[in-house]
Amino acid sequence: MSALLGAWRNQPVLLVLALLWVGLISAIALFQPHILNVYTFTGILQFASILALVSLGQSLVILAGGAGIDLSVGGNVSLTAVLTMMALVAGLDAGWMPLLCVAIGAGLGLTNGILVTRLGFYPLIVTLGTFYIYSGVALALTGGSAISGVPTWSLTWGRGSWGVIPLPFLTLVLPAFIMAAIILSLTSWGRWIYAMGYNERSARLVGIPVDRVRILLYTLGGALSGLAALVSLAWLGSARPNIGVNLELESLTAAMLGGIAIFGGRGHVFGVFAAVILLVTLKTAMLQMGFNTVLQVGVVGLLLILVLLADRLSQHRG
Repeated sequence: MSALLGAWRNQPVLLVLALLWVGLISAIALFQPHILNVYTFTGILQFASILALVSLGQSLVILAGGAGIDLSVGGNVSLTAVLTMMALVAGLDAGWMPLLCVAIGAGLGLTNGILVTRLGFYPLIVTLGTFYIYSGVALALTGGSAISGVPTWSLTWGRGSWGVIPLPFLTLVLPAFIMAAIILSLTSWGRWIYAMGYNERSARLVGIPVDRVRILLYTLGGALSGLAALVSLAWLGSARPNIGVNLELESLTAAMLGGIAIFGGRGHVFGVFAAVILLVTLKTAMLQMGFNTVLQVGVVGLLLILVLLADRLSQHRG
């Protein structure tokens, strides 16, 4: 536990993100005070549930280095949701929905891991390609239309809350981040991941099974995208082939903004969690103020460039 708390205390990015969030909330309170209410807070956490799960998987892949990145996460979420709903419509028992989402997402992530490690393809190119494949298949299977028929019990969970905290956030997001923090801080697997990101050649020389770990991380990232697809189904009540749009950009921004080094080996999931909350708060405020979607995406892209610039400057100073 002391190691876990130490990892929290040693994250200066958390203080920066907290100050940015306070500044954002203060600006909203000054210019748009009607936005600040419990319903907005619940909505922020609801929107954050999908992005947080995807960003966690993205961060683990990047943290392990090797130019690791997964641009297919948005396509993974969309295709997983569509395939799961098609299976339910075809007669599969609704109780299998959570497991099927995780299995499909993990399978799509495993595909990325095999292409990267076994065939030696560059992660950026491979996952960009699979993003188009996954997204294209989701659109082709549905003709661009949503597939309804989500079981009632999942809607009760997906739209329910404990106080002001949505149940998906409470039962999936928080446990996932806590478990990831424990693994990274207290286990050999966590030390292997950081070692791979810091110096992959040295990691191989000391006997770390780099390729197996990387395949596992891509698979785990896919499984987390599958959980995000499950949240989207239970929340929206249908499988939408475009639900994963822009998740690759937003998850990458959350990872970088949260302190994960672009070349791996540095950062922690606590910062990613805080970055997700900041990003979703910003987008929610812009939505409430009437800014269009294009401008929202532009702001996220600008944030990503600024974070990469800050990371590059910090490397030069180091």
